[in-house]
Amino acid sequence: MNLIIVESPAKARTIKNFLGKDYEVIASKGHIRDLPKSRFGIKVGEDNSLTPEYSVAKENAPTVKKIRDLAKKADTIYIATDEDR
Repeated sequence: MNLIIVESPAKARTIKNFLGKDYEVIASKGHIRDLPKSRFGIKVGEDNSLTPEYSVAKENAPTVKKIRDLAKKADTIYIATDEDR
């Protein structure tokens, strides 16, 4: 099975119509992780490097779980993100 992850549920349905049964298409329903709202979200290293600390919002947890479950079964994973990030 091949897994394709897109952002939009409508896009997922359209793409699924073009592909065969060897493909599973799932929508992330937008951005599933972001910098946390409750803290700064950037870790400053000893060498002054900056590392983002992303978090998954509670409302996105079920979608993330479904994507992870499908990803475990997939032979190949395609991430088809929108160009806005």
